[in-house]
Amino acid sequence: MQKTITINLTPEGNLQLPLEIRDRFSNGEEYLVTTTEDTITFKKAPKLSWEELRQRRNLLDDDPDALSTEEICEIVKEVRKELRKEATK
Repeated sequence: MQKTITINLTPEGNLQLPLEIRDRFSNGEEYLVTTTEDTITFKKAPKLSWEELRQRRNLLDDDPDALSTEEICEIVKEVRKELRKEATK
């Protein structure tokens, strides 16, 4: 069933949705927003399966600035060392 309501845009740029509409949204869920000249539509974004995520990842180029495992380990060691120093203060 289609229903039309009027909502307001606050000075901060937020949409004031009535509770009956807000209750249909879920924290953490993503939504696709489609716009035309006079229409804005929100639609729940489809959740990707692991296989779809893997396929999308395979289409991406490798990050030329990616850290090596050794570099990551060194950063972790440094952070742990700093945390230990702060804990003993």
